[in-house]
Amino acid sequence: MFKRILIANRGEIALRIIRACHEMDIETIAIYSTEDKDSPHVKLATESICIGPGKPSESYLNIPKIINVALLTKVEAIHPGYGFLSENEEFVDLVNQCGLGFIGPDKESISLMGNKSRARQLMLENNIPIVPGSQGNVDNIQKLKEICNKIGYPIIIKASSGGGGRGMRIVYKEEELEREFLNSKSESNASFGDDKVYVEKYIVNPRHIEIQILADKFGNVIHLGERDCSIQRRHQKILEEAPSPRLGESLRKELGRVAVKIARLAGYINAGTVEFIIDEEGKYYFLEMNTRLQVEHTITEMVTGIDIVKEQIKIANNMKLGYEQKDISLQGHSIQCRINGENIFNKFLPSTGKIKNVHMPGGFNVRFDSYIGNNSNISPYYDTMIGKLIVKGANRLEAIKKMRVALEELGIEGIKTNIELHYGILHDFDFVKGNYNTSFLEQKLSGEFKNFYLEMENYYGTKY
Repeated sequence: MFKRILIANRGEIALRIIRACHEMDIETIAIYSTEDKDSPHVKLATESICIGPGKPSESYLNIPKIINVALLTKVEAIHPGYGFLSENEEFVDLVNQCGLGFIGPDKESISLMGNKSRARQLMLENNIPIVPGSQGNVDNIQKLKEICNKIGYPIIIKASSGGGGRGMRIVYKEEELEREFLNSKSESNASFGDDKVYVEKYIVNPRHIEIQILADKFGNVIHLGERDCSIQRRHQKILEEAPSPRLGESLRKELGRVAVKIARLAGYINAGTVEFIIDEEGKYYFLEMNTRLQVEHTITEMVTGIDIVKEQIKIANNMKLGYEQKDISLQGHSIQCRINGENIFNKFLPSTGKIKNVHMPGGFNVRFDSYIGNNSNISPYYDTMIGKLIVKGANRLEAIKKMRVALEELGIEGIKTNIELHYGILHDFDFVKGNYNTSFLEQKLSGEFKNFYLEMENYYGTKY
């Protein structure tokens, strides 16, 4: 087993990895920016080294600095967490060239599945359903118009090297097409250094379902069931649950089978996630594969009892999976709420600054993965997510009630958060019935749901 691992990340995921390593008697090296000098991951790691100022390009995205720290501290492997360099082919290549292990897939898998148009082509060649669209990138407006007229509007333009909703543009009529095409290319280039885009038919009101997979270096591939990630705002996930409340057993088995097939086609090793969308008629389509640990891996851990981070480390250390597919079963129901530092009453603008007081929830099967505490500084340099509140119940209704209580108990003073938004979702009748899709939040925010959580602002304002 590895003796020393460097964590090339920050915040709650750095803490998550450090804890798993220490439970496995592995020493940890943390890197941090000057903005994060008082962060818990800096204090809890075996050794911590500052690698630069707060700007990510000068710290958490600075490949030469991170590699140098790894070599100087004589680690055997690097865990990238998610975000930052977790899906950067150049980084993986340099890590391997330096004789270090990368706790994730190889660069070939990242390259194949990270390029959305190449991944679509792989699915086409292997009879895996994909949303109708372009075969490869679209580089001019005339070609784009021809494809759109063939598949029909609405369409969605996507960044070939993208993710997280960046570069996405939904177009309902041809008059909007050229403008949104140029906007998509511009945002894609700014976000990923690559302006290549492709186009798909826009599936109206789908559910977003993803399958967690684990694959070792000995040809063993299993899936750990599904997560429903349909509660989104502007293609950004807000709340996830496992299992999905609207997935029948036959479709669940089919998606699991297809996810394993896709992982094998990609020659995939380590933890990964295959994502699908399901239309209103119940037809499924491959969306993409995320070649890293997911933010929402926690709810899969809760219902399977499997520590996915530990499995990542074991696989990277050339160990065989300790599970077969027949060993995997989903017990109970888990929900995760992403707690973001943002002002939901002012266009969801980021809220930064010093947190004065925090009261964290507790209780049976309640988990709060976060890096915040009293006097923590929330920096404008990084993602707005400051924590993940996770619960598990014996069934979905118990999980919903448990999450309501946990949200009532969670108090964060000093910055604005989206706690009230989650509280509104958990009390919405359609959500409780499981009747939702990726348009749920936009529809609710423009209707009665908006009034509900405006009332919650007054409630929380007097309570905290």
